[in-house]
Amino acid sequence: MIRRRSSQLLTTAEAAVVLRLKPHSLENMRCDGTGPLYRKHGNRVFYHRAELNAWSKGRRLRKTSGEKGEANG
Repeated sequence: MIRRRSSQLLTTAEAAVVLRLKPHSLENMRCDGTGPLYRKHGNRVFYHRAELNAWSKGRRLRKTSGEKGEANG
């Protein structure tokens, strides 16, 4: 039996599951330039698992008020 390795490239729907977002939210962020890095292969959009993790890590906050982008450190 051949075991398939899970792909590092995820569709928008798969990436949304990983980030616990709706696919439409990722599409909006892609248009705004505020979401994780993505790749286009023809007309298809893919997200790399490592880039999803890096983007999520960069979204850490210390508190809910204050300046935007205040990182946890």
